[in-house]
Amino acid sequence: AFTHTSVAILDALNLVKIPKIEIHISNIFHREEFRHKSLISSTVNGLICGLGSYGYILAIDAIKKIIKDNK
Repeated sequence: AFTHTSVAILDALNLVKIPKIEIHISNIFHREEFRHKSLISSTVNGLICGLGSYGYILAIDAIKKIIKDNK
């Protein structure tokens, strides 16, 4: 729920200079219209949605690759 409403979370994410992946267990684009907008998407490296809890595993793999590629 905070993805769609929290400027404070956006500000905090903008402050940290580490890889960030936005994850949604459900597909936000198959849900209510207000959930289609994310305040934090502009500050993250990627977005994973609709893959259930498997999205967290994919996000960890993605962050590891981003870190490796930036060395």
